Amino acid sequence: MLENFGNKKLGFGMMRLPQFGENFEQIDTAQTCQMVDMFLERGFTYFDTAWMYCGFKSEDTVKEVLTKRHSRESFTLTTKLHGGFIQSKADRDKIFETQLKKTGVEYFDYYLIHDVGVDHYELYQRLECFEWLMRKKEQGLVRHAGFSFHDSAQCLDRVLTEQPEMEFVQLQVNYLDWENPGIQSRLCCETAEKHGKPVIVMEPVKGGTLVDIPEEAQRILRARDPQMSIPSWAIRFAASHDCVKLVLSGMSNLAQVDDNTRFMSDFVPLNEEDFKAIEQTVEIINRNIAIPCTACGYCVDGCPRNIAIPRYFSLFNADKQEIPGKEWQPQAEYYDRLTQIFGKAGDCVECGQCESVCPQHLPIIQYLKEVAEYFGN
Repeated sequence: MLENFGNKKLGFGMMRLPQFGENFEQIDTAQTCQMVDMFLERGFTYFDTAWMYCGFKSEDTVKEVLTKRHSRESFTLTTKLHGGFIQSKADRDKIFETQLKKTGVEYFDYYLIHDVGVDHYELYQRLECFEWLMRKKEQGLVRHAGFSFHDSAQCLDRVLTEQPEMEFVQLQVNYLDWENPGIQSRLCCETAEKHGKPVIVMEPVKGGTLVDIPEEAQRILRARDPQMSIPSWAIRFAASHDCVKLVLSGMSNLAQVDDNTRFMSDFVPLNEEDFKAIEQTVEIINRNIAIPCTACGYCVDGCPRNIAIPRYFSLFNADKQEIPGKEWQPQAEYYDRLTQIFGKAGDCVECGQCESVCPQHLPIIQYLKEVAEYFGN
């Protein structure tokens, strides 16, 4: 049985921590300490990290801001094994042992086989990663075993059928992807329910896409409840489904922790009228968004031209959502400045590395061509 979190359905995703400079040259540990302290003081306990988060520095930061400063029984910690960083069975233990040292713990409360999909699933099976994870649980090094997933409901059904020992599944769930035929959030949730597996939600605000939504959509949500922030609607939407045990929020500053913990402290699920407002919001957003990128950053590591792919896509989307006829729009200037540090969108050599690891299965190469043409090379 998984521990009962009661109504504390919010987890701290340590994927987008505050930083100084570009490419996580230095994480703002002072602010992160404040964020962690506030999160714990308000009764929340779940922290989620991974091997490659924050340029491979997230797990180290966990040790500095959490493990060294708080008693082990006061928090639960999750990390993951990603198929992109293992080539042999020996690699599994090398990474796991390093993760224990990096985070400073003797065991992980939750451990995930990360980013399971058709391609990675074959790798995980070949390297017997699911069996390996269950041995870690038997040894007391992992309390609960599960996996995160980015693929079709049909594929999820296969994995859960073949791996019934997995205790939970982490899914991308947000109101923009709920009925998306590519992401299949609703269908995947229903599949997890069919197998009796609780769901932990990732990307509830879709990498920030559901924070800065069109003004027309914001007016609809504010009319329902002017006291609630726009991001709160996305997190509460995900948390309002019975199969969802916990919703992760990748918080980047103290204000986000303050807001999220306030509206999730005494969580009340959305009602029928709230869901109708969400449906209207989705219709408006779908008319405005150009590239459905979640800014996970997987595409950046390994890019031979060091192209800031998620940032360029976000600027492209933002520019597309600007009011027509506006005299000056800042996105092109931001783009020009970023190209002083990173490769330009037009520098893409079409190697395909980015597309091979994209959880959203986006045609990144084609989108980069559009961005390069749009902003100029």
